[in-house]
Amino acid sequence: MWTDKQRGIRVSQQELLCKNACGYYGNPAWQGFCSKCWRERAHPAGAAIQGVRPSNDGTPLTFSKFEEKKNMEKSRRINTMRRLFWGTPSPPKRQEASETHANVLKAYQSLEPGDFTGFLKILRSPSSQRLQSRCFSEAQVTQIMEHVEKLIMTRLHKWVFCHDSCDDEQKDLALQKRIRSLNWVTPQMLSVPFPDKKTTVTGDPFLPAITAIIEMDAKRAPQDKLTCVSKCSQHVFEALSTSNSEPANADDFLSGLIYVVLKANPPRLHSNMQYVIRFGLPHSLMAGESGYYFTNLSCAVAFIEKLDGPALNLSPEEFEGYMLRQRVPFARSKRQEVSSETQHLLEELKGRQEKLDQGVDALNMQLQKWVKEVHSQLDEATAQFTLVQKEMTAQSEISQLSSSSHDTVTQEDNNEDQTVLVFSNEHACPEDTDC
Repeated sequence: MWTDKQRGIRVSQQELLCKNACGYYGNPAWQGFCSKCWRERAHPAGAAIQGVRPSNDGTPLTFSKFEEKKNMEKSRRINTMRRLFWGTPSPPKRQEASETHANVLKAYQSLEPGDFTGFLKILRSPSSQRLQSRCFSEAQVTQIMEHVEKLIMTRLHKWVFCHDSCDDEQKDLALQKRIRSLNWVTPQMLSVPFPDKKTTVTGDPFLPAITAIIEMDAKRAPQDKLTCVSKCSQHVFEALSTSNSEPANADDFLSGLIYVVLKANPPRLHSNMQYVIRFGLPHSLMAGESGYYFTNLSCAVAFIEKLDGPALNLSPEEFEGYMLRQRVPFARSKRQEVSSETQHLLEELKGRQEKLDQGVDALNMQLQKWVKEVHSQLDEATAQFTLVQKEMTAQSEISQLSSSSHDTVTQEDNNEDQTVLVFSNEHACPEDTDC
């Protein structure tokens, strides 16, 4: 079915770049061109008016020309920002006094929260524009543009996302149906490095990437959606690093990303990608890490839409059998065997649990019976103790009575002896007197 030597997905770094060899990343939505070249091809008159881009015959650019082109694009963005802030491409030459600067800063500080109209009035004043030329660098201008994009697109999201004037909703449903019909695709078919049996991995290593790509639909700003794409791609690289001892290459990354998209089936994926393409900042899509990841995501979606048997190292008959649910992949049949064994173990465990419950019920009944016997024995012992206590009380009373009667008799005898002694003394007294 598939071998390590024959891979179904191969992509080089050159294939991800713009067809016009401008050095930026292309996109399948723009027929392989970057956003700038696509706009120039769609509107050639605008390109002629600007007169900035030189003609190119499709030959690869040298490094010096590439640097010159990047510098030209950078200067064009700087001039655009300068026009926004002070109305001319170059900052004014006249110096401002320190008092004027202090007044402008005080005007900004005196603004109340939410007073956007007052902020615009101060922003458009000449003194404020000259002050901004000294306060903001190129990096700060880029950061301001990102904040402005996030603020505006967050407010306008519900009006511009998946608008009724476009067919994004129908394409979303078609893409979701297509991904759902391909849920039988296994990592082995895509040549995704997956952990072997010797590697101890808890759960699916691609689960964080699946979660990140699903979270993209909950974001509103284009840069936040790009952040989710970047986070998903980073998790894919982490999963590939745990699955394989060697560093992941571009082919492994793209196949892993395709596997993540197939397993996640992100909601409104086409609409989210078109939203980023239409309203995202050009430098985020044309260059940098986010641009590379987004280009790979676009390639993954294009691959899924055109997926066929040879791309998975399958014959057309095998691919059709899988699509019609007439065949089951080996990995899935193995999973079914494991699930049946697990079900059998669960049933066995359920029977043991029932026996254990019956034993617990019998033990409870025996325990209740034993408690009743103990209570009855305690009652009998208490009754016997009461009788014995009564007998002991009666015996003590009898002994007290006997001792008291004996004392009375003894006292009477003593009284009689004393009476006899007195009587004898009375008779003896005259004799003594005579003597």
